[in-house]
Amino acid sequence: MRKEPAAADGGTRKTKLVLRLYVAGSGPNSAAALSNLRDLLAVRSGDEDPVEFEVVNVLREAARAFEDSVIVSPTLVRLHPLPVVRIVGTLCDHEAVRLALGLPK
Repeated sequence: MRKEPAAADGGTRKTKLVLRLYVAGSGPNSAAALSNLRDLLAVRSGDEDPVEFEVVNVLREAARAFEDSVIVSPTLVRLHPLPVVRIVGTLCDHEAVRLALGLPK
């Protein structure tokens, strides 16, 4: 198992969580998924691992969805840390999403 190198301040480096949410325009399911993702990430305290997320509209960028094997929207993809995880739906079950992403309570 690889150990993360120590940060310059003497602590350990944080693992960045990289997420990509695929939506189809601003329809109700897409809006709900985005809102639920924001709510889920907002409850994380400031000292937790950093989070980066991007929203991709498949109506404008279909090729990107194809590259990530996304055929249904909304779909949330955890790109980092590996393994890649895909969650389909509006993300309304915060506990299940948190568990799938490996986020602490």
